[in-house]
Amino acid sequence: MIKFLDLHKMNMRFDAQFKVEFQQFLDSGYYVLGEGTTTFETNYAKYCGTTHCIGVSTGLDALILIFKAYIQLGKLNKGDEVLVPANTYIASVLSIMEAGLKPVFVEPNKATFNWEAATIKKHISNKTKAILTVHLYGQLADSEAILNLAQDHNLLLIEDAAQAHGSENSFGKRAGNLSHAAAFSFYPTKNLGALGEAGAVTTNDGALAKVVTALRNYGSEKKYENVRIGVNNRIDEIQARFLNIKLQHLDADNDSRRAIAKQYLSNIKNDKITLPFYDGTNNHNFHLFVVIVENRKVFIDYLHKNGIQASIHYPKPPHKQKALQEFSTLQLPITEYIHKNCVSLPINPVLTHEERDKIIKIVNAYL
Repeated sequence: MIKFLDLHKMNMRFDAQFKVEFQQFLDSGYYVLGEGTTTFETNYAKYCGTTHCIGVSTGLDALILIFKAYIQLGKLNKGDEVLVPANTYIASVLSIMEAGLKPVFVEPNKATFNWEAATIKKHISNKTKAILTVHLYGQLADSEAILNLAQDHNLLLIEDAAQAHGSENSFGKRAGNLSHAAAFSFYPTKNLGALGEAGAVTTNDGALAKVVTALRNYGSEKKYENVRIGVNNRIDEIQARFLNIKLQHLDADNDSRRAIAKQYLSNIKNDKITLPFYDGTNNHNFHLFVVIVENRKVFIDYLHKNGIQASIHYPKPPHKQKALQEFSTLQLPITEYIHKNCVSLPINPVLTHEERDKIIKIVNAYL
């Protein structure tokens, strides 16, 4: 069986380095916000091209802390509206609501799965104070146009870059440096994945960085002196150390994913399968390779019978989740179509050439 994602195989590539790092961690005697965290924050900020990186506990916490920090800085107020793609993982929406803000859902482009500046503009009102853009599946949203739109309307722009580690726009600027602030997840399945939970905030805003740094640590800027109402959302020291190792290989891994995607796009030829849009640049890191197939269950069962695991990202859109019943009457046909028919094929740096060829062969034979 070709696994959708073999995390054990992916992480075994770094087994010797992990063991050395873990021993150094044990020997250090410093287990929270230590040297490993500081080093990773420095390195990841440099990688993204930002002046600040603050390691936190999860990608969701990163988003929540950004919104709460902007509220404490007076740039947002509870009840303000935040535009968010309707086609996203529920975490994007939960972060807005957890901060006491109001999400306003905007439909995506059916081909790219991401939203566009022209559509976003139609939803801006005098209640809109921020835009939460999502680089879904690892492909950058229309970043330059959306940033210009935000600036024209004096809106905060925040990136949910949870899946977009290393994706670059046409000017070579990476995800995390295309907005006022960005949130990353380092969940184990991500292109830059920890061996547990971890996340980060990146920004060029020194005031925001200072508040987020305090909020993640009980609102403290100095030990036992709490200047803000904060939480405990610190990154795990050992995860920061492991991420530092894997960061050195991120670009190569992303290149591998793009090479596989190009192979799929060139060789999968089946009119039952709608392939994803890709412009051939580093705009996409192919965290996921998502195709559209009507009668999805039949297709997934067919793949499984032929020794291929597939996955679904995501079976049900946020506005149709029981937890968000207040939005259940929204009419979002493009989002609902995508969530009803999307299927994720295996794509990761440890897929062998034989496995890729088999996936292509089996998908092409699907009737």
